[in-house]
Amino acid sequence: MDPPNDVAPADDAGSASPDGPKVVVVMPAYNAAKTLERTYADIPHELVDRIILVDDVSRDETVDVARQLGLDVIIHRQNLGYGGNQKTCYQAALARGADVVVMLHPDYQYDATRIPALIAPILDGEKHLMLGSRFLGDPLAGGMPRWKYVANRFLTGVENLAFGLHLSEYHTGLRAYSRRLLETIPYELNSNDFVFDQELIAQVVAAGMGRRIGEIAVPTRYFEEASSVGFKRSVVYGLSTLRVVARYLLHRIGVRRSAKLTARTPSPPPPPSAA
Repeated sequence: MDPPNDVAPADDAGSASPDGPKVVVVMPAYNAAKTLERTYADIPHELVDRIILVDDVSRDETVDVARQLGLDVIIHRQNLGYGGNQKTCYQAALARGADVVVMLHPDYQYDATRIPALIAPILDGEKHLMLGSRFLGDPLAGGMPRWKYVANRFLTGVENLAFGLHLSEYHTGLRAYSRRLLETIPYELNSNDFVFDQELIAQVVAAGMGRRIGEIAVPTRYFEEASSVGFKRSVVYGLSTLRVVARYLLHRIGVRRSAKLTARTPSPPPPPSAA
């Protein structure tokens, strides 16, 4: 897949483990200069081949800090939004040969030392999508505002009912994907906004891969420098999530089929060589 026209060329870094499965960490970044170095320090570098940061026209020194840390840096020429940033992240990771892609918010809100446990079920072939859940622990103790806690519980309950799953959280900024999953679902059709994550999970369920979703407990930290969506944007996000659920249900019962929820057709095998 060709990169979008509004993405500047990336810096290039070498692979750490060319013989085993290739693990690539991607960080969709916007104004993350104050927290990026701490986030980077917690990543288990012995397990990771590449770290790619996609900058969405930050107004601080995010790009300078990323380059000082030696990350692969991709710079959007215009702000594409959180979902648009992730699209570039996954395209870049797949283009670099990733077998497992870890998406990590660079705001130091999620504990990156949990990455080994997060990716283990994917490397073992048991799961295709792993979520780092704040709700398998105590997010309120980590500083989560109570109104966010209640909203998250409500949306997660609705999504569990619609998708037939039993997850503790859908709204996390630490996730891991198998290459097969990212090549199966048409994530490039998703929103460029925050609801991208929920559209992607709906696509995974619609593709028949819902039972291959897992989760682990991940401590979270809320503090001044950590990015956080405000109340107004959260209301928009909640309503958008409910629309995703409605679209999925209409697609599942055949009332209104959605291209977003239709898995890609695998490429046919090459023809046999002539004798």
